[in-house]
Amino acid sequence: MNKSPSSSQLREGENNAAATSRSRTSSRTDARQPLRDPTKKFPKPPFAKQSQAWPGLASKMEPKPDHGEKSYRGSGRLAGRKALVTGGDSGMGRAAAIAFAREGADVAINFLPDEEADASEVIELIKEEGRTAVAIPGDLRDESFCKQMVEEAVRALGGLDILVNNAGRQQAAASILDVSSEDFDATMKTNVYAPFWTIKAALPHLKPGSAIIGTASEQAYDPSPDLYDYAQTKAAIVNYTKSLAKQLGPKGIRVNAVAPGPVWTPLQVSGGATQEKLQNFGKQTPLGRPGQPAELGSIYVQLAVEDASFATGQVYGAAGGSGQP
Repeated sequence: MNKSPSSSQLREGENNAAATSRSRTSSRTDARQPLRDPTKKFPKPPFAKQSQAWPGLASKMEPKPDHGEKSYRGSGRLAGRKALVTGGDSGMGRAAAIAFAREGADVAINFLPDEEADASEVIELIKEEGRTAVAIPGDLRDESFCKQMVEEAVRALGGLDILVNNAGRQQAAASILDVSSEDFDATMKTNVYAPFWTIKAALPHLKPGSAIIGTASEQAYDPSPDLYDYAQTKAAIVNYTKSLAKQLGPKGIRVNAVAPGPVWTPLQVSGGATQEKLQNFGKQTPLGRPGQPAELGSIYVQLAVEDASFATGQVYGAAGGSGQP
Protein backbone atom coordinates (compact mmCIF):
# COMPACT_ATOMS: atom_id res chain seq x y z
CA MET A 1 0.00 0.00 0.00
CA ASN A 2 1.43 3.41 -1.04
CA LYS A 3 1.99 5.93 1.74
CA SER A 4 1.33 9.65 1.31
CA PRO A 5 4.43 11.82 1.82
CA SER A 6 4.77 13.35 5.26
CA SER A 7 4.64 17.11 5.79
CA SER A 8 8.40 17.15 6.42
CA GLN A 9 9.00 15.35 3.13
CA LEU A 10 6.77 17.85 1.32
CA ARG A 11 8.66 20.77 2.86
CA GLU A 12 11.97 19.18 1.87
CA GLY A 13 10.74 18.75 -1.70
CA GLU A 14 9.57 22.35 -1.85
CA ASN A 15 12.92 23.57 -0.53
CA ASN A 16 14.80 21.48 -3.10
CA ALA A 17 12.60 22.80 -5.91
CA ALA A 18 13.10 26.37 -4.74
CA ALA A 19 16.86 25.87 -4.57
CA THR A 20 16.88 24.41 -8.08
CA SER A 21 14.82 27.34 -9.35
CA ARG A 22 17.18 29.83 -7.71
CA SER A 23 20.15 28.00 -9.22
CA ARG A 24 18.64 28.16 -12.71
CA THR A 25 17.76 31.82 -12.30
CA SER A 26 21.26 32.57 -11.06
CA SER A 27 22.73 30.67 -14.00
CA ARG A 28 20.61 32.66 -16.44
CA THR A 29 21.56 35.88 -14.70
CA ASP A 30 25.26 35.03 -14.80
CA ALA A 31 24.97 34.31 -18.54
CA ARG A 32 23.39 37.67 -19.26
CA GLN A 33 25.43 40.10 -21.28
CA PRO A 34 26.08 43.33 -19.38
CA LEU A 35 24.11 46.40 -20.40
CA ARG A 36 26.12 48.72 -22.62
CA ASP A 37 25.44 52.38 -23.24
CA PRO A 38 24.68 52.62 -27.00
CA THR A 39 26.13 56.12 -27.14
CA LYS A 40 29.53 54.72 -26.14
CA LYS A 41 29.43 51.30 -27.76
CA PHE A 42 31.17 52.25 -31.02
CA PRO A 43 33.46 55.03 -32.33
CA LYS A 44 32.15 58.58 -32.49
CA PRO A 45 33.14 61.40 -34.82
CA PRO A 46 35.24 63.26 -35.66
CA PHE A 47 36.76 60.74 -38.07
CA ALA A 48 39.98 61.09 -40.02
CA LYS A 49 39.86 62.35 -43.59
CA GLN A 50 39.96 59.38 -45.94
CA SER A 51 39.08 58.56 -49.50
CA GLN A 52 39.02 55.44 -51.64
CA ALA A 53 38.25 54.74 -55.25
CA TRP A 54 34.75 53.32 -55.73
CA PRO A 55 33.58 50.77 -54.57
CA GLY A 56 35.99 50.90 -51.62
CA LEU A 57 37.12 48.30 -49.09
CA ALA A 58 36.07 47.95 -45.46
CA SER A 59 39.51 46.59 -44.61
CA LYS A 60 41.10 49.95 -45.51
CA MET A 61 38.72 52.16 -43.52
CA GLU A 62 39.72 53.92 -40.31
CA PRO A 63 38.23 52.87 -38.01
CA LYS A 64 37.37 49.50 -39.51
CA PRO A 65 33.64 48.78 -39.54
CA ASP A 66 32.32 46.13 -37.16
CA HIS A 67 30.23 43.49 -38.94
CA GLY A 68 29.83 41.20 -35.94
CA GLU A 69 32.95 39.19 -36.73
CA LYS A 70 33.71 38.77 -33.03
CA SER A 71 30.38 39.59 -31.41
CA TYR A 72 27.55 37.80 -33.22
CA ARG A 73 26.53 34.52 -31.63
CA GLY A 74 24.01 32.26 -33.32
CA SER A 75 21.54 29.76 -31.93
CA GLY A 76 20.54 27.67 -34.95
CA ARG A 77 17.60 29.83 -36.00
CA LEU A 78 18.37 29.33 -39.70
CA ALA A 79 19.65 25.76 -39.58
CA GLY A 80 19.67 24.23 -43.06
CA ARG A 81 18.60 27.39 -44.87
CA LYS A 82 20.19 28.52 -48.15
CA ALA A 83 20.87 32.25 -48.56
CA LEU A 84 22.12 34.51 -51.34
CA VAL A 85 23.35 37.97 -50.30
CA THR A 86 24.33 40.60 -52.86
CA GLY A 87 26.96 43.04 -51.68
CA GLY A 88 28.00 40.45 -49.12
CA ASP A 89 31.59 41.61 -48.89
CA SER A 90 31.00 44.61 -46.61
CA GLY A 91 28.37 46.72 -44.87
CA MET A 92 24.98 45.29 -44.03
CA GLY A 93 25.44 42.46 -46.53
CA ARG A 94 28.55 41.24 -44.74
CA ALA A 95 26.85 41.51 -41.35
CA ALA A 96 23.87 39.53 -42.67
CA ALA A 97 26.08 36.84 -44.25
CA ILE A 98 28.04 36.34 -41.02
CA ALA A 99 24.89 36.23 -38.92
CA PHE A 100 23.15 33.81 -41.30
CA ALA A 101 26.10 31.41 -41.19
CA ARG A 102 26.26 31.53 -37.40
CA GLU A 103 22.56 30.75 -37.32
CA GLY A 104 23.19 27.61 -39.39
CA ALA A 105 22.62 28.74 -42.99
CA ASP A 106 24.72 28.05 -46.06
CA VAL A 107 25.53 31.35 -47.75
CA ALA A 108 26.47 32.61 -51.21
CA ILE A 109 27.72 36.18 -51.51
CA ASN A 110 28.00 38.41 -54.55
CA PHE A 111 30.51 41.24 -54.86
CA LEU A 112 32.42 43.21 -57.45
CA PRO A 113 35.83 41.82 -58.46
CA ASP A 114 37.47 44.91 -56.90
CA GLU A 115 35.96 43.88 -53.55
CA GLU A 116 37.50 40.40 -53.51
CA ALA A 117 39.86 41.18 -50.60
CA ASP A 118 36.91 41.89 -48.31
CA ALA A 119 34.82 39.07 -49.77
CA SER A 120 37.49 36.46 -49.10
CA GLU A 121 37.35 37.33 -45.39
CA VAL A 122 33.60 36.74 -45.36
CA ILE A 123 33.96 33.42 -47.16
CA GLU A 124 36.44 32.25 -44.51
CA LEU A 125 34.14 33.35 -41.68
CA ILE A 126 31.27 31.36 -43.18
CA LYS A 127 33.46 28.29 -43.56
CA GLU A 128 34.61 28.59 -39.95
CA GLU A 129 31.00 27.92 -38.95
CA GLY A 130 31.06 24.66 -40.89
CA ARG A 131 28.70 26.06 -43.52
CA THR A 132 28.92 26.05 -47.30
CA ALA A 133 30.32 29.34 -48.58
CA VAL A 134 29.99 30.38 -52.21
CA ALA A 135 31.71 33.40 -53.78
CA ILE A 136 30.06 34.84 -56.90
CA PRO A 137 31.92 37.92 -58.18
CA GLY A 138 30.29 40.01 -60.87
CA ASP A 139 28.54 43.25 -61.83
CA LEU A 140 24.83 43.36 -61.02
CA ARG A 141 24.27 46.07 -63.62
CA ASP A 142 24.28 43.25 -66.18
CA GLU A 143 20.94 41.42 -66.42
CA SER A 144 22.52 38.24 -67.75
CA PHE A 145 24.91 38.14 -64.80
CA CYS A 146 22.02 38.48 -62.31
CA LYS A 147 20.42 35.40 -63.84
CA GLN A 148 23.73 33.54 -63.85
CA MET A 149 24.38 34.48 -60.21
CA VAL A 150 21.07 33.04 -59.03
CA GLU A 151 21.56 29.82 -60.97
CA GLU A 152 25.08 29.41 -59.59
CA ALA A 153 23.88 30.01 -56.03
CA VAL A 154 21.05 27.50 -56.38
CA ARG A 155 23.37 24.89 -57.84
CA ALA A 156 26.13 25.36 -55.26
CA LEU A 157 23.84 25.63 -52.24
CA GLY A 158 21.35 22.99 -53.30
CA GLY A 159 18.44 25.42 -53.30
CA LEU A 160 17.47 28.91 -52.19
CA ASP A 161 15.33 30.03 -49.22
CA ILE A 162 16.58 33.56 -48.47
CA LEU A 163 17.42 36.33 -50.93
CA VAL A 164 18.99 39.55 -49.66
CA ASN A 165 19.23 42.37 -52.21
CA ASN A 166 21.77 44.55 -50.48
CA ALA A 167 24.31 45.77 -53.04
CA GLY A 168 24.11 49.52 -53.56
CA ARG A 169 25.76 52.45 -55.29
CA GLN A 170 25.97 55.90 -53.66
CA GLN A 171 27.80 58.91 -55.06
CA ALA A 172 27.33 62.41 -53.64
CA ALA A 173 26.79 65.37 -55.98
CA ALA A 174 26.10 68.95 -54.88
CA SER A 175 23.74 69.60 -57.79
CA ILE A 176 21.59 67.63 -60.20
CA LEU A 177 23.67 69.36 -62.87
CA ASP A 178 26.66 67.38 -61.61
CA VAL A 179 24.94 64.01 -62.09
CA SER A 180 25.71 62.64 -65.54
CA SER A 181 23.37 60.31 -67.36
CA GLU A 182 26.02 57.61 -66.98
CA ASP A 183 26.15 58.11 -63.21
CA PHE A 184 22.37 58.17 -62.93
CA ASP A 185 22.11 55.00 -65.00
CA ALA A 186 24.76 53.21 -62.92
CA THR A 187 22.93 54.02 -59.68
CA MET A 188 19.56 52.97 -61.07
CA LYS A 189 20.98 49.75 -62.51
CA THR A 190 22.67 48.79 -59.23
CA ASN A 191 19.95 49.81 -56.79
CA VAL A 192 16.70 49.22 -58.71
CA TYR A 193 17.24 47.11 -61.83
CA ALA A 194 19.50 44.55 -60.14
CA PRO A 195 16.93 43.58 -57.46
CA PHE A 196 14.27 43.41 -60.19
CA TRP A 197 16.37 41.04 -62.30
CA THR A 198 17.55 39.01 -59.32
CA ILE A 199 14.10 38.52 -57.82
CA LYS A 200 12.70 37.44 -61.20
CA ALA A 201 15.47 34.87 -61.55
CA ALA A 202 15.07 33.63 -57.97
CA LEU A 203 11.30 33.29 -57.79
CA PRO A 204 11.04 29.91 -59.56
CA HIS A 205 13.33 28.50 -56.85
CA LEU A 206 11.64 30.07 -53.81
CA LYS A 207 9.19 27.82 -52.00
CA PRO A 208 6.48 28.85 -49.51
CA GLY A 209 8.25 29.98 -46.35
CA SER A 210 11.05 31.70 -48.24
CA ALA A 211 12.04 35.31 -47.56
CA ILE A 212 13.17 38.23 -49.71
CA ILE A 213 14.89 41.10 -47.90
CA GLY A 214 15.96 44.42 -49.40
CA THR A 215 18.21 47.13 -48.05
CA ALA A 216 16.49 50.50 -48.23
CA SER A 217 17.66 53.61 -46.33
CA GLU A 218 16.53 56.54 -44.22
CA GLN A 219 17.17 58.46 -47.45
CA ALA A 220 13.84 57.13 -48.68
CA TYR A 221 12.10 59.27 -46.05
CA ASP A 222 14.53 62.14 -45.44
CA PRO A 223 16.66 62.58 -48.57
CA SER A 224 19.90 64.53 -48.48
CA PRO A 225 20.23 67.22 -51.16
CA ASP A 226 23.52 65.75 -52.40
CA LEU A 227 22.14 62.21 -52.82
CA TYR A 228 19.53 63.00 -55.47
CA ASP A 229 19.77 59.75 -57.44
CA TYR A 230 20.60 57.42 -54.54
CA ALA A 231 17.72 58.65 -52.36
CA GLN A 232 15.07 58.03 -54.97
CA THR A 233 16.30 54.48 -55.53
CA LYS A 234 15.84 53.78 -51.82
CA ALA A 235 12.29 55.13 -51.98
CA ALA A 236 11.73 52.72 -54.87
CA ILE A 237 12.95 49.83 -52.70
CA VAL A 238 10.47 50.73 -49.97
CA ASN A 239 7.69 50.84 -52.55
CA TYR A 240 8.53 47.59 -54.33
CA THR A 241 8.86 45.85 -50.96
CA LYS A 242 5.26 46.67 -50.12
CA SER A 243 3.96 45.95 -53.61
CA LEU A 244 5.77 42.63 -53.96
CA ALA A 245 4.69 41.55 -50.48
CA LYS A 246 1.06 41.83 -51.61
CA GLN A 247 1.80 39.94 -54.81
CA LEU A 248 3.77 37.10 -53.21
CA GLY A 249 1.94 36.82 -49.89
CA PRO A 250 -0.63 34.35 -51.27
CA LYS A 251 2.29 32.20 -52.46
CA GLY A 252 3.73 32.08 -48.93
CA ILE A 253 6.79 34.20 -49.73
CA ARG A 254 7.52 37.13 -47.43
CA VAL A 255 9.10 40.40 -48.61
CA ASN A 256 10.56 42.95 -46.20
CA ALA A 257 13.28 45.60 -46.10
CA VAL A 258 15.75 47.14 -43.68
CA ALA A 259 16.20 50.93 -43.70
CA PRO A 260 19.53 51.90 -42.14
CA GLY A 261 20.46 55.41 -41.13
CA PRO A 262 24.07 56.60 -41.24
CA VAL A 263 26.06 53.36 -41.04
CA TRP A 264 29.86 53.19 -41.31
CA THR A 265 30.50 51.37 -44.61
CA PRO A 266 32.73 51.74 -47.71
CA LEU A 267 29.89 53.62 -49.43
CA GLN A 268 30.82 56.67 -47.39
CA VAL A 269 34.56 56.77 -48.14
CA SER A 270 34.30 55.93 -51.86
CA GLY A 271 32.36 58.99 -53.00
CA GLY A 272 29.14 58.62 -51.03
CA ALA A 273 29.88 61.51 -48.69
CA THR A 274 31.86 64.74 -48.79
CA GLN A 275 34.95 64.93 -46.59
CA GLU A 276 33.17 67.41 -44.31
CA LYS A 277 30.20 65.10 -43.88
CA LEU A 278 32.49 62.09 -43.48
CA GLN A 279 34.45 63.65 -40.62
CA ASN A 280 31.21 64.26 -38.70
CA PHE A 281 29.38 61.20 -39.96
CA GLY A 282 26.54 60.20 -37.64
CA LYS A 283 27.06 63.10 -35.24
CA GLN A 284 23.55 64.40 -35.92
CA THR A 285 21.83 61.28 -34.55
CA PRO A 286 20.52 61.23 -30.96
CA LEU A 287 23.20 58.62 -30.22
CA GLY A 288 25.86 60.98 -31.51
CA ARG A 289 27.56 58.44 -33.77
CA PRO A 290 27.07 56.35 -36.91
CA GLY A 291 25.76 52.83 -36.72
CA GLN A 292 27.94 49.80 -37.33
CA PRO A 293 26.82 46.98 -39.67
CA ALA A 294 26.97 44.61 -36.68
CA GLU A 295 24.03 46.47 -35.17
CA LEU A 296 21.81 45.45 -38.09
CA GLY A 297 22.79 41.81 -38.65
CA SER A 298 20.19 40.50 -36.22
CA ILE A 299 17.44 42.41 -38.06
CA TYR A 300 18.16 40.51 -41.27
CA VAL A 301 18.09 37.27 -39.27
CA GLN A 302 14.74 38.14 -37.71
CA LEU A 303 13.22 38.89 -41.11
CA ALA A 304 14.48 35.55 -42.45
CA VAL A 305 13.45 33.21 -39.62
CA GLU A 306 10.25 31.22 -39.62
CA ASP A 307 8.89 32.72 -36.40
CA ALA A 308 8.57 36.08 -38.20
CA SER A 309 5.98 34.50 -40.49
CA PHE A 310 3.45 37.35 -40.11
CA ALA A 311 5.99 40.05 -41.03
CA THR A 312 5.73 40.94 -44.70
CA GLY A 313 5.61 44.25 -46.52
CA GLN A 314 7.41 45.85 -43.59
CA VAL A 315 10.39 48.21 -43.48
CA TYR A 316 12.50 47.87 -40.34
CA GLY A 317 14.49 50.95 -39.42
CA ALA A 318 17.82 51.20 -37.63
CA ALA A 319 18.85 54.83 -37.80
CA GLY A 320 20.01 55.80 -34.34
CA GLY A 321 16.85 57.79 -33.67
CA SER A 322 16.56 59.67 -36.97
CA GLY A 323 15.28 59.26 -40.49
CA GLN A 324 12.12 57.20 -40.04
CA PRO A 325 8.58 58.44 -40.84
